Amino acid sequence: MIPDPASVGVEDAAWLNGLAEAGSELRRDVLDLLRSDDTVRAVSLLELMDEIYAVLVTIDFPDAMTGGLRRTTDAFRAVIERTRGDVTLTLNQRRLETAIKAFEGRLGD
Repeated sequence: MIPDPASVGVEDAAWLNGLAEAGSELRRDVLDLLRSDDTVRAVSLLELMDEIYAVLVTIDFPDAMTGGLRRTTDAFRAVIERTRGDVTLTLNQRRLETAIKAFEGRLGD
C-alpha cells in the first residue's frame, strides 16, 4: 500500500512528484524482470505504472502549486511508453521463439 502524504510527513505536491518519480523507477524493475524472463510480473508492474499515471493526470492545478508536476507527469508518460515498447517487444520475441521451436519440432517428426 502506498502511504499518503500526511503519514510520510510531506506536502501534497512533493508527494505527487515523488509518486511520479517512483513510477519512473519501476522501469528499472520491469527491465530486470524481462531479463530474468518474468514477463508476468513485468506486465503487472507496467499496469501499476499506468495506474499511477492515471492518478497524476487528474491533478489539474497550476505548476506553481504542484511543484512542476505537469512536467514530471509528462516525463513519466514517456518512461511508460518506452517501457511498454520494451515489454511488447519482449513478449513478441518470446512468442516467435516458441513458434520457431514448435516448427523445428515438427520438422524432426
